[in-house]
Amino acid sequence: MHIVDGALSVPVLATGAVLGLIGVAIGLKKMDYDHLPQVGVLSAAFFIASYIHLPLGFSSVHLILNGLIGLALGWAAFPALLVALLLQAVFFGFGGFLVLGVNVVNIALPGLLVYYLCRHGIATSSPKGAAIWGAIGGAGSILLTTIMVAGSLALSGEAFILAAKATLVAHIPVMVVEGFVTAAAVLLIRKVKPEFLNISEDWEDA
Repeated sequence: MHIVDGALSVPVLATGAVLGLIGVAIGLKKMDYDHLPQVGVLSAAFFIASYIHLPLGFSSVHLILNGLIGLALGWAAFPALLVALLLQAVFFGFGGFLVLGVNVVNIALPGLLVYYLCRHGIATSSPKGAAIWGAIGGAGSILLTTIMVAGSLALSGEAFILAAKATLVAHIPVMVVEGFVTAAAVLLIRKVKPEFLNISEDWEDA
């Protein structure tokens, strides 16, 4: 789901950089630094998930987990994902530096939207209901990220429209897998460490 340097127009890059900086600034301001280890763990989870590829025959895609990260961190997903994406660009050449802001926004913003849309259902529903909300969050975040990535490409010129369409199709299996993964994670975390998903009172205003 990483867009590489050289694929986007200057206006798209500039917009992504500005929005990314705003998101990171708000995330740092809202972050409860007592939960910094949680931010680090989920940043590392994203880093590792990028290596779990789903072969599709003609190509392959990888897990993202931005729905789970968004549910657990809220606004703090922005700085967490910034660190992970920066390290991936430095050590492995994933994405790039110029496009870093766009990649952060495309991955973190859907996670944040899922946080506001699904956290209440996860916190107050029965285990079955929480799993359903988790699946919606996991799959929904991938859908939103895919649309945003496709939009970023399409806005950068007609030459990228085919790539944008291919991105939408290729990530349908990822939506399904991430829905199941996030639902399972929600069920497990609710039992063993519910505060990890912002269910405890001290995270209500995060």
